[in-house]
Amino acid sequence: MAPGQHKHHHLAPFLAVAAGIASFSVMDGLMKNASLAIGAYSALVWRSLISMGVMLPLWKARGGIWPRGEVLRLHALRGLNSAFMATTFFWGLKYLPLAEGMAISFIAPLIALYLAAVTLGEKIGSRAILASVLGLGGVVVIAAGRLGQGGYDANAAWGIASILTSAVLYAWNLILQRRQALIAGPVEVAAFQAVFTGLFLSFAAPWLLQLPSAPALLDIAGSALLATISLMLISWGYGREETQVLLPLEYSAFIWAALTGWVMFGEALTLPTIAGAALIVTGCLIAARKHIEQTAL
Repeated sequence: MAPGQHKHHHLAPFLAVAAGIASFSVMDGLMKNASLAIGAYSALVWRSLISMGVMLPLWKARGGIWPRGEVLRLHALRGLNSAFMATTFFWGLKYLPLAEGMAISFIAPLIALYLAAVTLGEKIGSRAILASVLGLGGVVVIAAGRLGQGGYDANAAWGIASILTSAVLYAWNLILQRRQALIAGPVEVAAFQAVFTGLFLSFAAPWLLQLPSAPALLDIAGSALLATISLMLISWGYGREETQVLLPLEYSAFIWAALTGWVMFGEALTLPTIAGAALIVTGCLIAARKHIEQTAL
């Protein structure tokens, strides 16, 4: 084996995606605050506009050239998917605790694992399957503990249905994310995500858009910054490693969601939460072990 043949197999993509997911989870808390204040739709429109104002000048300053053909179509397709995915997620999150909403959404990586095999031609290894099953098992433990407590209001069922819809869309988003990362740089991905998500959301603005209050605008600005950083980190990581290796990291978002929910909304951590988090971390460590073994080759 020639020296450097496996140079691309290292921990950097793994760490980049892990950091991106952590940032996204904190962003979810800020967006929940904003959604409670002015509605999920309005919060997303204003976030997209702020992200666009930051990323388009940065993209242009780095020599960005307007994409064409398949690249532009892929940016538009992911933007359209993201518009519906984010709206359904944050609307549902208004009626559920942050950690519980995140737990329900974790059906997405399991769906995406097999979508990757069908659409990207990736071979699913036994370790990737085991890592995902452990992660999903952790989510089941957490969700069962929360559901057993009861205490839902009348809107909870609609919230669950909305987040389940978002999870299906997110599974497809993970596949688009990998395809996008292979043909465009992180700055371009983040810039055009904001452009097309904002464009598709804006069609309903004459009927639904609300002006944000000062506190809501602060939350939205913070979430825009975190979302932009996360998109670039995750795009960079997915451009350098297979989807199946990185997918189990999606489950680590629950840990960050639980902490964010506790800090921002006073949502207490329970024993099922801790037990489920242990399974989730185990799944992530199994995925990380593949990187370590490949680095040693």
